[in-house]
Amino acid sequence: MTNDELVSLITNLREFRTDLVHVEAKRARTEMPKRLWETISAFSNTPGGGVLILGLDESAGFGITGVDDPRKVMQDLGSLCGDMEPPVRAHIELHRVEGATLVVAEIPEAELGRKPVYYPGAGLTNGAFIRVADGDRKLNQYEVQVMLASRGQPRDDEQPVAEATPDDLDQELVAGLLERMRRSERSVFRGRTDQEALRTLKVLVVHQERWVPSLGGLLALGAYPQQFFSELGVTFVAYPTPRLGEPGPRGERFLDQGRFDGPVPRMLEPVMKALQRNMKRRAIVRGLFREDLWEYPETALREALVNALVHRDLSALARGTPVQVRMFPDRLEIVNPGGLFGPVTVERLGDEGISSSRNQLLMKLLEDVPVPGTSDVVCENRGSGIGAMLASLRQAGMSPPHFADRIATFQLTFPNHTLLDAETLRWLESVDGSDLTDSQRMALALLKRGEQVTNASYRQVSGLDSRVATRELGDLVSRGLVDQDGTGRWTTYRLSVNAGDDLAATPSRRKRADRRSAILALFRHARELSRAEIAEQLGISNESAGRWIARLRSEKIVEGTTHSPRDPNARYRLAQPRIRASSPRSSQAS
Repeated sequence: MTNDELVSLITNLREFRTDLVHVEAKRARTEMPKRLWETISAFSNTPGGGVLILGLDESAGFGITGVDDPRKVMQDLGSLCGDMEPPVRAHIELHRVEGATLVVAEIPEAELGRKPVYYPGAGLTNGAFIRVADGDRKLNQYEVQVMLASRGQPRDDEQPVAEATPDDLDQELVAGLLERMRRSERSVFRGRTDQEALRTLKVLVVHQERWVPSLGGLLALGAYPQQFFSELGVTFVAYPTPRLGEPGPRGERFLDQGRFDGPVPRMLEPVMKALQRNMKRRAIVRGLFREDLWEYPETALREALVNALVHRDLSALARGTPVQVRMFPDRLEIVNPGGLFGPVTVERLGDEGISSSRNQLLMKLLEDVPVPGTSDVVCENRGSGIGAMLASLRQAGMSPPHFADRIATFQLTFPNHTLLDAETLRWLESVDGSDLTDSQRMALALLKRGEQVTNASYRQVSGLDSRVATRELGDLVSRGLVDQDGTGRWTTYRLSVNAGDDLAATPSRRKRADRRSAILALFRHARELSRAEIAEQLGISNESAGRWIARLRSEKIVEGTTHSPRDPNARYRLAQPRIRASSPRSSQAS
Protein backbone atom coordinates (compact mmCIF):
# COMPACT_ATOMS: atom_id res chain seq x y z
CA MET A 1 0.00 0.00 0.00
CA THR A 2 1.32 3.43 -0.92
CA ASN A 3 1.41 6.43 1.39
CA ASP A 4 -1.24 8.21 -0.67
CA GLU A 5 -3.57 5.22 -0.43
CA LEU A 6 -3.12 5.07 3.35
CA VAL A 7 -3.76 8.81 3.70
CA SER A 8 -6.90 8.45 1.56
CA LEU A 9 -8.19 5.59 3.73
CA ILE A 10 -7.60 7.49 6.99
CA THR A 11 -9.27 10.57 5.54
CA ASN A 12 -12.32 8.50 4.60
CA LEU A 13 -12.47 7.03 8.11
CA ARG A 14 -12.43 10.52 9.58
CA GLU A 15 -15.05 11.79 7.13
CA PHE A 16 -17.50 8.98 7.82
CA ARG A 17 -16.58 8.65 11.51
CA THR A 18 -16.78 4.88 11.31
CA ASP A 19 -14.88 1.85 10.07
CA LEU A 20 -15.63 0.85 6.48
CA VAL A 21 -16.48 -2.49 4.86
CA HIS A 22 -12.88 -3.02 3.74
CA VAL A 23 -11.07 -0.94 6.40
CA GLU A 24 -10.82 -1.57 10.15
CA ALA A 25 -8.87 0.63 12.57
CA LYS A 26 -7.73 -0.35 16.08
CA ARG A 27 -5.96 1.69 18.77
CA ALA A 28 -3.45 -1.06 19.70
CA ARG A 29 -0.98 1.41 21.18
CA THR A 30 0.55 -0.96 23.73
CA GLU A 31 -0.68 -4.37 22.56
CA MET A 32 -2.83 -6.10 19.97
CA PRO A 33 -6.59 -6.28 20.60
CA LYS A 34 -7.63 -9.58 22.20
CA ARG A 35 -10.03 -10.75 19.47
CA LEU A 36 -8.27 -9.36 16.42
CA TRP A 37 -8.68 -12.77 14.78
CA GLU A 38 -12.35 -11.93 14.20
CA THR A 39 -11.38 -9.16 11.76
CA ILE A 40 -8.70 -11.28 10.10
CA SER A 41 -11.26 -14.05 9.54
CA ALA A 42 -13.89 -11.57 8.32
CA PHE A 43 -11.63 -9.93 5.75
CA SER A 44 -10.40 -13.33 4.54
CA ASN A 45 -13.97 -14.50 3.93
CA THR A 46 -15.20 -11.24 2.35
CA PRO A 47 -14.88 -10.51 -1.38
CA GLY A 48 -11.93 -8.17 -1.90
CA GLY A 49 -10.39 -8.74 1.53
CA GLY A 50 -9.57 -5.67 3.60
CA VAL A 51 -7.05 -3.43 5.34
CA LEU A 52 -6.31 -3.46 9.07
CA ILE A 53 -4.76 -0.29 10.53
CA LEU A 54 -3.27 -0.49 14.05
CA GLY A 55 -2.52 2.81 15.77
CA LEU A 56 -5.77 4.71 15.08
CA ASP A 57 -8.26 5.49 17.85
CA GLU A 58 -11.84 5.37 16.55
CA SER A 59 -13.22 6.79 19.81
CA ALA A 60 -11.09 9.90 19.25
CA GLY A 61 -12.26 10.52 15.69
CA PHE A 62 -9.58 8.21 14.30
CA GLY A 63 -6.83 10.24 15.85
CA ILE A 64 -3.36 8.77 15.43
CA THR A 65 -2.01 7.23 18.64
CA GLY A 66 0.69 5.17 16.99
CA VAL A 67 2.10 1.84 18.17
CA ASP A 68 4.69 1.92 20.98
CA ASP A 69 6.47 -1.30 19.99
CA PRO A 70 5.82 -1.67 16.24
CA ARG A 71 8.30 -4.51 15.82
CA LYS A 72 6.56 -6.67 18.42
CA VAL A 73 3.06 -5.85 17.17
CA MET A 74 4.14 -6.59 13.61
CA GLN A 75 5.54 -9.99 14.67
CA ASP A 76 2.50 -10.83 16.82
CA LEU A 77 0.14 -9.93 13.98
CA GLY A 78 2.09 -12.06 11.54
CA SER A 79 2.01 -14.95 14.01
CA LEU A 80 -1.75 -14.59 14.51
CA CYS A 81 -2.31 -14.64 10.73
CA GLY A 82 -0.26 -17.84 10.57
CA ASP A 83 -2.36 -19.43 13.32
CA MET A 84 -5.57 -19.04 11.30
CA GLU A 85 -6.97 -22.09 9.52
CA PRO A 86 -5.99 -22.03 6.75
CA PRO A 87 -3.06 -19.62 7.38
CA VAL A 88 -3.57 -16.06 6.14
CA ARG A 89 -0.78 -14.58 4.01
CA ALA A 90 -1.14 -10.94 5.00
CA HIS A 91 1.14 -8.18 3.71
CA ILE A 92 2.15 -6.16 6.78
CA GLU A 93 3.76 -2.71 6.61
CA LEU A 94 4.99 0.00 8.94
CA HIS A 95 4.03 3.59 8.06
CA ARG A 96 5.06 6.87 9.70
CA VAL A 97 2.08 9.23 9.91
CA GLU A 98 2.14 12.55 11.80
CA GLY A 99 5.28 11.45 13.61
CA ALA A 100 3.80 8.16 14.84
CA THR A 101 4.18 4.59 13.59
CA LEU A 102 1.19 2.64 12.26
CA VAL A 103 1.07 -1.08 11.55
CA VAL A 104 -0.94 -1.71 8.36
CA ALA A 105 -1.93 -5.20 7.19
CA GLU A 106 -3.56 -5.98 3.86
CA ILE A 107 -5.64 -9.13 4.37
CA PRO A 108 -6.33 -10.88 1.04
CA GLU A 109 -9.56 -12.66 0.29
CA ALA A 110 -9.05 -16.41 0.64
CA GLU A 111 -9.32 -18.63 -2.38
CA LEU A 112 -12.70 -20.24 -2.88
CA GLY A 113 -11.48 -23.71 -1.96
CA ARG A 114 -9.99 -22.46 1.33
CA LYS A 115 -13.06 -20.71 2.79
CA PRO A 116 -14.19 -20.29 5.44
CA VAL A 117 -11.05 -19.02 7.19
CA TYR A 118 -11.49 -19.38 10.95
CA TYR A 119 -9.58 -19.21 14.25
CA PRO A 120 -8.87 -22.76 15.51
CA GLY A 121 -8.94 -21.62 19.13
CA ALA A 122 -12.66 -20.82 18.76
CA GLY A 123 -13.48 -23.68 16.38
CA LEU A 124 -15.20 -23.59 13.00
CA THR A 125 -18.64 -22.91 14.48
CA ASN A 126 -17.62 -19.86 16.52
CA GLY A 127 -14.40 -18.79 14.83
CA ALA A 128 -15.53 -17.92 11.28
CA PHE A 129 -16.59 -14.34 10.51
CA ILE A 130 -17.52 -12.14 7.57
CA ARG A 131 -17.46 -8.38 7.09
CA VAL A 132 -20.84 -6.60 7.14
CA ALA A 133 -20.91 -2.80 6.87
CA ASP A 134 -18.35 -1.55 9.43
CA GLY A 135 -18.18 -4.64 11.63
CA ASP A 136 -17.40 -8.33 11.85
CA ARG A 137 -20.31 -10.79 11.99
CA LYS A 138 -20.05 -14.45 12.91
CA LEU A 139 -21.06 -16.81 10.12
CA ASN A 140 -24.11 -18.88 10.95
CA GLN A 141 -24.31 -22.64 10.46
CA TYR A 142 -25.90 -22.38 7.03
CA GLU A 143 -23.34 -19.85 5.76
CA VAL A 144 -20.48 -22.08 6.91
CA GLN A 145 -22.12 -24.99 5.09
CA VAL A 146 -22.45 -22.96 1.87
CA MET A 147 -18.76 -22.04 1.97
CA LEU A 148 -17.68 -25.62 2.68
CA ALA A 149 -19.88 -26.87 -0.18
CA SER A 150 -18.14 -24.45 -2.55
CA ARG A 151 -14.86 -26.31 -2.00
CA GLY A 152 -16.15 -29.03 -4.32
CA GLN A 153 -19.08 -29.80 -6.59
CA PRO A 154 -22.37 -30.17 -4.68
CA ARG A 155 -24.45 -33.24 -5.47
CA ASP A 156 -27.70 -32.23 -3.77
CA ASP A 157 -29.66 -32.40 -7.03
CA GLU A 158 -28.54 -36.02 -7.52
CA GLN A 159 -29.94 -37.17 -4.18
CA PRO A 160 -32.82 -39.67 -4.36
CA VAL A 161 -36.30 -38.57 -3.30
CA ALA A 162 -37.20 -41.69 -1.34
CA GLU A 163 -40.96 -41.06 -1.16
CA ALA A 164 -41.34 -40.50 -4.92
CA THR A 165 -41.79 -43.04 -7.71
CA PRO A 166 -41.37 -42.87 -11.50
CA ASP A 167 -45.14 -42.29 -11.70
CA ASP A 168 -44.55 -38.85 -10.11
CA LEU A 169 -42.89 -37.59 -13.31
CA ASP A 170 -44.74 -35.41 -15.83
CA GLN A 171 -45.06 -37.66 -18.87
CA GLU A 172 -45.37 -34.74 -21.31
CA LEU A 173 -42.11 -33.22 -20.08
CA VAL A 174 -40.41 -36.61 -20.10
CA ALA A 175 -41.54 -37.25 -23.69
CA GLY A 176 -40.30 -33.84 -24.80
CA LEU A 177 -36.88 -34.44 -23.22
CA LEU A 178 -36.39 -37.92 -24.65
CA GLU A 179 -37.58 -36.92 -28.11
CA ARG A 180 -35.06 -34.11 -28.19
CA MET A 181 -32.26 -36.34 -26.89
CA ARG A 182 -32.94 -39.09 -29.45
CA ARG A 183 -33.25 -36.58 -32.27
CA SER A 184 -29.84 -35.15 -31.49
CA GLU A 185 -26.51 -36.66 -32.45
CA ARG A 186 -26.14 -38.29 -29.02
CA SER A 187 -26.63 -41.84 -30.27
CA VAL A 188 -26.25 -43.31 -26.77
CA PHE A 189 -30.00 -42.79 -26.25
CA ARG A 190 -31.13 -44.42 -29.50
CA GLY A 191 -32.49 -47.91 -29.02
CA ARG A 192 -32.80 -47.54 -25.25
CA THR A 193 -36.11 -47.79 -23.44
CA ASP A 194 -37.49 -44.72 -21.69
CA GLN A 195 -36.57 -46.17 -18.29
CA GLU A 196 -33.02 -46.90 -19.39
CA ALA A 197 -32.63 -43.39 -20.79
CA LEU A 198 -33.95 -41.78 -17.60
CA ARG A 199 -31.52 -43.85 -15.53
CA THR A 200 -28.61 -42.81 -17.76
CA LEU A 201 -29.64 -39.16 -17.35
CA LYS A 202 -29.90 -39.61 -13.53
CA VAL A 203 -33.54 -38.61 -13.61
CA LEU A 204 -34.02 -41.95 -11.87
CA VAL A 205 -31.46 -43.11 -9.29
CA VAL A 206 -31.19 -46.15 -7.02
CA HIS A 207 -32.48 -45.96 -3.45
CA GLN A 208 -32.66 -49.11 -1.34
CA GLU A 209 -32.66 -51.36 -4.41
CA ARG A 210 -35.40 -49.49 -6.25
CA TRP A 211 -35.44 -46.70 -8.82
CA VAL A 212 -36.78 -43.33 -7.63
CA PRO A 213 -36.59 -39.81 -9.05
CA SER A 214 -33.60 -37.67 -8.11
CA LEU A 215 -34.21 -34.20 -6.71
CA GLY A 216 -32.95 -32.60 -9.93
CA GLY A 217 -35.05 -34.98 -12.03
CA LEU A 218 -38.14 -34.13 -9.99
CA LEU A 219 -37.59 -30.36 -10.30
CA ALA A 220 -37.03 -30.62 -14.06
CA LEU A 221 -39.64 -33.27 -14.92
CA GLY A 222 -41.86 -33.86 -11.88
CA ALA A 223 -45.64 -33.58 -12.01
CA TYR A 224 -45.73 -31.77 -8.63
CA PRO A 225 -42.35 -31.58 -6.81
CA GLN A 226 -43.91 -29.55 -3.99
CA GLN A 227 -45.69 -32.73 -2.84
CA PHE A 228 -42.30 -33.70 -1.40
CA PHE A 229 -40.65 -30.28 -0.92
CA SER A 230 -43.37 -27.70 -0.32
CA GLU A 231 -41.09 -24.63 -0.46
CA LEU A 232 -39.22 -25.38 -3.69
CA GLY A 233 -41.38 -22.93 -5.62
CA VAL A 234 -41.78 -19.19 -6.17
CA THR A 235 -43.60 -16.56 -4.11
CA PHE A 236 -44.66 -13.24 -5.65
CA VAL A 237 -45.76 -10.05 -3.91
CA ALA A 238 -46.44 -6.60 -5.42
CA TYR A 239 -46.12 -3.86 -2.78
CA PRO A 240 -47.87 -0.46 -2.90
CA THR A 241 -44.90 1.58 -1.63
CA PRO A 242 -41.10 1.43 -2.00
CA ARG A 243 -40.61 0.44 1.65
CA LEU A 244 -41.28 -3.14 2.73
CA GLY A 245 -44.11 -3.26 5.26
CA GLU A 246 -45.30 0.31 4.63
CA PRO A 247 -49.03 0.29 3.72
CA GLY A 248 -50.48 2.06 0.69
CA PRO A 249 -52.75 5.14 0.74
CA ARG A 250 -55.81 2.97 1.50
CA GLY A 251 -54.04 0.89 4.11
CA GLU A 252 -53.36 -2.00 1.75
CA ARG A 253 -50.29 -4.12 2.53
CA PHE A 254 -49.89 -5.47 -0.98
CA LEU A 255 -51.40 -5.01 -4.44
CA ASP A 256 -51.08 -8.60 -5.63
CA GLN A 257 -49.61 -11.84 -4.39
CA GLY A 258 -49.26 -15.43 -5.53
CA ARG A 259 -47.53 -18.71 -4.99
CA PHE A 260 -46.35 -20.78 -7.94
CA ASP A 261 -45.62 -24.49 -7.80
CA GLY A 262 -44.76 -27.24 -10.26
CA PRO A 263 -41.58 -28.23 -12.07
CA VAL A 264 -39.28 -25.45 -13.25
CA PRO A 265 -40.50 -25.54 -16.90
CA ARG A 266 -44.13 -25.03 -15.81
CA MET A 267 -43.47 -22.30 -13.24
CA LEU A 268 -41.94 -19.75 -15.61
CA GLU A 269 -45.03 -18.64 -17.54
CA PRO A 270 -47.36 -18.13 -14.52
CA VAL A 271 -44.71 -16.00 -12.80
CA MET A 272 -44.15 -13.98 -15.99
CA LYS A 273 -47.91 -13.37 -16.29
CA ALA A 274 -48.07 -12.16 -12.68
CA LEU A 275 -45.24 -9.72 -13.39
CA GLN A 276 -46.88 -8.43 -16.58
CA ARG A 277 -50.19 -8.08 -14.76
CA ASN A 278 -48.54 -5.66 -12.37
CA MET A 279 -46.29 -3.82 -14.85
CA LYS A 280 -47.04 -0.61 -16.70
CA ARG A 281 -46.12 0.00 -20.31
CA ARG A 282 -43.92 2.88 -21.39
CA ALA A 283 -43.28 4.40 -24.80
CA ILE A 284 -39.86 4.97 -26.36
CA VAL A 285 -39.05 6.47 -29.75
CA ARG A 286 -36.63 4.75 -32.12
CA GLY A 287 -36.08 6.89 -35.20
CA LEU A 288 -39.50 7.61 -36.72
CA PHE A 289 -41.30 4.90 -34.79
CA ARG A 290 -42.76 4.64 -31.31
CA GLU A 291 -42.57 1.41 -29.33
CA ASP A 292 -44.64 0.45 -26.31
CA LEU A 293 -42.54 -1.64 -23.92
CA TRP A 294 -43.03 -3.24 -20.55
CA GLU A 295 -41.36 -1.54 -17.59
CA TYR A 296 -38.85 -4.41 -17.52
CA PRO A 297 -37.66 -6.27 -20.66
CA GLU A 298 -39.15 -9.76 -20.89
CA THR A 299 -35.78 -11.31 -21.72
CA ALA A 300 -34.19 -9.83 -18.59
CA LEU A 301 -37.02 -11.06 -16.37
CA ARG A 302 -37.04 -14.55 -17.81
CA GLU A 303 -33.26 -14.95 -17.49
CA ALA A 304 -33.36 -13.69 -13.91
CA LEU A 305 -36.12 -16.14 -12.99
CA VAL A 306 -34.36 -19.08 -14.64
CA ASN A 307 -31.09 -18.22 -12.88
CA ALA A 308 -32.82 -18.00 -9.50
CA LEU A 309 -34.58 -21.35 -9.96
CA VAL A 310 -31.67 -23.39 -11.33
CA HIS A 311 -28.83 -21.89 -9.27
CA ARG A 312 -30.66 -21.84 -5.92
CA ASP A 313 -29.18 -23.91 -3.11
CA LEU A 314 -30.85 -27.33 -2.85
CA SER A 315 -29.08 -28.51 0.32
CA ALA A 316 -31.19 -29.68 3.26
CA LEU A 317 -30.93 -26.39 5.18
CA ALA A 318 -32.16 -24.37 2.16
CA ARG A 319 -35.12 -26.49 1.09
CA GLY A 320 -37.49 -24.58 3.35
CA THR A 321 -36.92 -21.29 1.47
CA PRO A 322 -38.64 -20.48 -1.85
CA VAL A 323 -37.41 -18.16 -4.57
CA GLN A 324 -38.93 -14.75 -3.80
CA VAL A 325 -40.08 -12.18 -6.36
CA ARG A 326 -40.84 -8.78 -4.83
CA MET A 327 -42.21 -5.92 -6.94
CA PHE A 328 -42.07 -2.35 -5.62
CA PRO A 329 -43.02 0.87 -7.44
CA ASP A 330 -39.33 1.76 -7.91
CA ARG A 331 -37.69 -1.68 -8.30
CA LEU A 332 -38.09 -5.41 -8.77
CA GLU A 333 -36.21 -7.87 -6.54
CA ILE A 334 -35.59 -11.58 -7.17
CA VAL A 335 -34.00 -13.47 -4.27
CA ASN A 336 -32.89 -17.09 -4.12
CA PRO A 337 -31.30 -19.10 -1.28
CA GLY A 338 -27.56 -19.65 -1.71
CA GLY A 339 -25.05 -17.07 -2.90
CA LEU A 340 -22.89 -17.26 -6.00
CA PHE A 341 -21.15 -20.59 -6.51
CA GLY A 342 -17.66 -21.40 -7.74
CA PRO A 343 -15.29 -18.82 -9.24
CA VAL A 344 -18.12 -16.49 -10.26
CA THR A 345 -18.07 -13.08 -8.52
CA VAL A 346 -20.46 -10.13 -8.68
CA GLU A 347 -17.81 -8.09 -10.51
CA ARG A 348 -17.45 -10.71 -13.26
CA LEU A 349 -21.13 -11.52 -13.83
CA GLY A 350 -21.80 -11.16 -17.53
CA ASP A 351 -18.16 -11.54 -18.57
CA GLU A 352 -17.63 -13.94 -21.43
CA GLY A 353 -16.62 -17.42 -20.34
CA ILE A 354 -17.56 -16.91 -16.68
CA SER A 355 -19.96 -19.66 -15.63
CA SER A 356 -20.37 -22.15 -12.80
CA SER A 357 -23.25 -24.48 -11.92
CA ARG A 358 -24.14 -25.38 -8.36
CA ASN A 359 -26.75 -27.88 -9.63
CA GLN A 360 -25.08 -29.55 -12.59
CA LEU A 361 -27.67 -32.29 -13.07
CA LEU A 362 -30.60 -29.87 -12.98
CA MET A 363 -28.86 -27.54 -15.43
CA LYS A 364 -28.00 -30.41 -17.76
CA LEU A 365 -31.59 -31.64 -17.85
CA LEU A 366 -33.12 -28.19 -18.39
CA GLU A 367 -30.78 -27.68 -21.32
CA ASP A 368 -32.92 -30.24 -23.17
CA VAL A 369 -36.37 -29.85 -21.58
CA PRO A 370 -38.67 -27.78 -23.83
CA VAL A 371 -40.89 -25.14 -22.25
CA PRO A 372 -44.44 -26.53 -22.59
CA GLY A 373 -46.16 -25.24 -25.71
CA THR A 374 -42.91 -24.03 -27.31
CA SER A 375 -39.82 -25.41 -28.97
CA ASP A 376 -37.55 -23.38 -26.68
CA VAL A 377 -35.59 -25.08 -23.93
CA VAL A 378 -35.61 -23.73 -20.38
CA CYS A 379 -31.95 -22.70 -20.37
CA GLU A 380 -28.92 -22.96 -22.60
CA ASN A 381 -26.37 -23.84 -19.89
CA ARG A 382 -23.74 -21.87 -21.80
CA GLY A 383 -23.14 -19.07 -19.29
CA SER A 384 -24.96 -16.61 -21.56
CA GLY A 385 -27.97 -15.81 -19.35
CA ILE A 386 -26.55 -12.78 -17.53
CA GLY A 387 -25.09 -11.45 -20.78
CA ALA A 388 -28.51 -11.70 -22.48
CA MET A 389 -30.10 -9.97 -19.50
CA LEU A 390 -27.63 -7.07 -19.59
CA ALA A 391 -27.95 -6.75 -23.38
CA SER A 392 -31.76 -6.51 -23.19
CA LEU A 393 -31.52 -3.80 -20.54
CA ARG A 394 -29.00 -1.84 -22.64
CA GLN A 395 -31.30 -2.10 -25.65
CA ALA A 396 -34.17 -0.75 -23.55
CA GLY A 397 -32.00 2.11 -22.29
CA MET A 398 -32.24 0.95 -18.68
CA SER A 399 -29.76 0.70 -15.82
CA PRO A 400 -28.01 -2.62 -15.24
CA PRO A 401 -29.35 -4.62 -12.29
CA HIS A 402 -27.78 -4.55 -8.85
CA PHE A 403 -26.31 -7.89 -7.75
CA ALA A 404 -25.92 -8.69 -4.04
CA ASP A 405 -24.16 -11.89 -2.98
CA ARG A 406 -24.73 -12.45 0.74
CA ILE A 407 -23.50 -16.08 0.99
CA ALA A 408 -26.87 -17.31 2.28
CA THR A 409 -28.81 -15.52 -0.47
CA PHE A 410 -28.32 -13.95 -3.87
CA GLN A 411 -30.43 -10.93 -4.76
CA LEU A 412 -30.91 -9.31 -8.14
CA THR A 413 -32.58 -5.87 -8.21
CA PHE A 414 -33.87 -4.17 -11.36
CA PRO A 415 -34.24 -0.37 -10.92
CA ASN A 416 -37.52 0.82 -12.43
CA HIS A 417 -36.45 3.73 -14.59
CA THR A 418 -35.39 4.47 -18.12
CA LEU A 419 -31.76 5.50 -18.03
CA LEU A 420 -31.90 7.72 -21.12
CA ASP A 421 -35.18 9.55 -20.56
CA ALA A 422 -35.96 12.88 -22.21
CA GLU A 423 -34.57 14.93 -19.32
CA THR A 424 -31.30 12.97 -19.25
CA LEU A 425 -30.93 13.22 -23.04
CA ARG A 426 -31.29 17.02 -22.81
CA TRP A 427 -28.65 17.06 -20.09
CA LEU A 428 -26.27 14.90 -22.16
CA GLU A 429 -26.69 17.29 -25.09
CA SER A 430 -25.43 20.10 -22.85
CA VAL A 431 -22.27 18.18 -21.99
CA ASP A 432 -19.23 18.97 -24.12
CA GLY A 433 -18.63 15.59 -25.72
CA SER A 434 -20.50 14.96 -28.94
CA ASP A 435 -17.98 12.25 -29.82
CA LEU A 436 -18.59 10.21 -26.67
CA THR A 437 -19.33 6.53 -27.16
CA ASP A 438 -22.77 5.15 -26.32
CA SER A 439 -21.30 3.35 -23.31
CA GLN A 440 -19.76 6.59 -22.02
CA ARG A 441 -23.12 8.34 -22.34
CA MET A 442 -24.79 5.49 -20.45
CA ALA A 443 -22.17 5.77 -17.69
CA LEU A 444 -22.74 9.52 -17.38
CA ALA A 445 -26.49 8.89 -17.15
CA LEU A 446 -25.87 6.37 -14.36
CA LEU A 447 -23.68 8.81 -12.47
CA LYS A 448 -26.25 11.56 -12.86
CA ARG A 449 -28.76 9.32 -11.11
CA GLY A 450 -26.42 8.91 -8.16
CA GLU A 451 -25.17 5.43 -9.02
CA GLN A 452 -21.59 4.45 -8.21
CA VAL A 453 -19.54 3.38 -11.23
CA THR A 454 -16.55 1.04 -11.09
CA ASN A 455 -14.69 -0.76 -13.84
CA ALA A 456 -16.87 -3.82 -13.19
CA SER A 457 -20.20 -1.97 -13.31
CA TYR A 458 -19.05 -0.10 -16.44
CA ARG A 459 -18.38 -3.44 -18.13
CA GLN A 460 -21.88 -4.60 -17.22
CA VAL A 461 -23.60 -1.50 -18.58
CA SER A 462 -21.46 -1.40 -21.73
CA GLY A 463 -20.63 -5.01 -22.50
CA LEU A 464 -16.97 -4.05 -23.01
CA ASP A 465 -13.91 -5.90 -21.72
CA SER A 466 -11.85 -4.55 -18.83
CA ARG A 467 -9.13 -3.00 -21.00
CA VAL A 468 -11.54 -0.96 -23.14
CA ALA A 469 -13.61 -0.02 -20.08
CA THR A 470 -10.50 1.35 -18.35
CA ARG A 471 -9.59 3.38 -21.43
CA GLU A 472 -13.09 4.87 -21.83
CA LEU A 473 -13.35 5.74 -18.12
CA GLY A 474 -9.92 7.37 -18.31
CA ASP A 475 -11.13 9.40 -21.27
CA LEU A 476 -14.11 10.67 -19.25
CA VAL A 477 -11.72 11.69 -16.46
CA SER A 478 -9.37 13.48 -18.88
CA ARG A 479 -12.32 15.41 -20.34
CA GLY A 480 -13.22 16.67 -16.87
CA LEU A 481 -16.64 14.98 -16.99
CA VAL A 482 -15.87 12.37 -14.33
CA ASP A 483 -13.70 12.41 -11.21
CA GLN A 484 -11.77 9.35 -10.06
CA ASP A 485 -11.69 8.42 -6.37
CA GLY A 486 -9.14 5.96 -5.04
CA THR A 487 -6.72 3.75 -6.89
CA GLY A 488 -6.38 0.07 -7.70
CA ARG A 489 -9.17 -2.17 -6.44
CA TRP A 490 -10.84 0.70 -4.56
CA THR A 491 -11.22 2.91 -7.65
CA THR A 492 -14.65 4.45 -8.13
CA TYR A 493 -15.90 7.22 -10.40
CA ARG A 494 -18.34 10.05 -9.78
CA LEU A 495 -19.81 12.84 -11.82
CA SER A 496 -17.72 15.99 -12.00
CA VAL A 497 -19.52 19.18 -11.10
CA ASN A 498 -18.38 20.59 -14.44
CA ALA A 499 -20.34 17.88 -16.24
CA GLY A 500 -23.53 19.87 -15.80
CA ASP A 501 -24.89 22.34 -13.29
CA ASP A 502 -28.40 22.81 -14.61
CA LEU A 503 -30.60 20.41 -16.55
CA ALA A 504 -32.07 23.34 -18.40
CA ALA A 505 -28.67 24.20 -19.86
CA THR A 506 -28.27 24.50 -23.60
CA PRO A 507 -25.27 23.41 -25.64
CA SER A 508 -24.08 27.00 -25.75
CA ARG A 509 -23.71 27.05 -21.95
CA ARG A 510 -20.59 24.92 -21.76
CA LYS A 511 -18.93 26.80 -18.93
CA ARG A 512 -20.65 26.51 -15.55
CA ALA A 513 -20.67 29.08 -12.80
CA ASP A 514 -18.13 28.21 -10.10
CA ARG A 515 -20.06 27.95 -6.83
CA ARG A 516 -17.07 27.24 -4.58
CA SER A 517 -16.63 30.73 -3.19
CA ALA A 518 -20.35 31.14 -2.54
CA ILE A 519 -20.59 27.80 -0.71
CA LEU A 520 -17.46 28.49 1.35
CA ALA A 521 -18.90 31.87 2.32
CA LEU A 522 -22.00 30.10 3.64
CA PHE A 523 -19.84 27.76 5.75
CA ARG A 524 -17.95 30.71 7.24
CA HIS A 525 -21.25 32.05 8.59
CA ALA A 526 -22.73 28.68 9.63
CA ARG A 527 -20.79 25.87 11.31
CA GLU A 528 -22.76 23.12 9.57
CA LEU A 529 -25.09 23.04 6.58
CA SER A 530 -27.18 20.44 4.78
CA ARG A 531 -27.41 20.09 1.02
CA ALA A 532 -30.97 21.40 1.05
CA GLU A 533 -29.92 24.50 3.02
CA ILE A 534 -27.11 25.24 0.54
CA ALA A 535 -29.47 24.79 -2.40
CA GLU A 536 -32.08 27.09 -0.88
CA GLN A 537 -29.64 29.89 -0.03
CA LEU A 538 -27.92 29.80 -3.43
CA GLY A 539 -31.11 29.29 -5.44
CA ILE A 540 -29.90 26.11 -7.15
CA SER A 541 -31.28 22.58 -7.31
CA ASN A 542 -30.58 19.96 -4.64
CA GLU A 543 -28.87 17.87 -7.31
CA SER A 544 -26.55 20.73 -8.24
CA ALA A 545 -25.77 21.46 -4.59
CA GLY A 546 -24.98 17.78 -4.05
CA ARG A 547 -22.49 17.76 -6.93
CA TRP A 548 -20.70 20.84 -5.62
CA ILE A 549 -20.51 19.31 -2.14
CA ALA A 550 -19.06 16.15 -3.65
CA ARG A 551 -16.43 18.19 -5.48
CA LEU A 552 -15.46 20.11 -2.33
CA ARG A 553 -15.30 16.87 -0.35
CA SER A 554 -13.03 15.28 -2.95
CA GLU A 555 -10.78 18.36 -2.72
CA LYS A 556 -10.70 17.93 1.09
CA ILE A 557 -12.20 21.40 1.57
CA VAL A 558 -15.49 20.21 3.06
CA GLU A 559 -16.20 17.11 5.16
CA GLY A 560 -19.33 15.30 6.31
CA THR A 561 -20.43 15.32 9.94
CA THR A 562 -22.66 12.24 9.65
CA HIS A 563 -21.72 8.61 9.07
CA SER A 564 -22.84 8.47 5.45
CA PRO A 565 -23.29 11.12 2.73
CA ARG A 566 -26.39 9.17 1.65
CA ASP A 567 -28.02 9.87 5.01
CA PRO A 568 -31.03 12.14 4.26
CA ASN A 569 -29.96 14.24 7.27
CA ALA A 570 -26.33 14.49 6.14
CA ARG A 571 -24.63 17.75 7.12
CA TYR A 572 -21.27 19.22 6.19
CA ARG A 573 -18.62 21.61 7.51
CA LEU A 574 -15.20 22.97 6.56
CA ALA A 575 -12.63 20.17 6.66
CA GLN A 576 -9.99 19.78 9.33
CA PRO A 577 -6.30 20.02 8.32
CA ARG A 578 -4.99 17.19 6.15
CA ILE A 579 -2.55 14.54 7.36
CA ARG A 580 0.79 13.59 5.88
CA ALA A 581 2.56 10.25 5.83
CA SER A 582 6.15 9.14 5.24
CA SER A 583 7.62 6.11 3.52
CA PRO A 584 6.58 2.62 4.67
CA ARG A 585 8.52 -0.43 5.73
CA SER A 586 6.96 -3.73 4.83
CA SER A 587 6.95 -7.39 5.76
CA GLN A 588 5.14 -10.48 4.52
CA ALA A 589 3.34 -12.61 7.11
CA SER A 590 4.21 -16.25 6.73
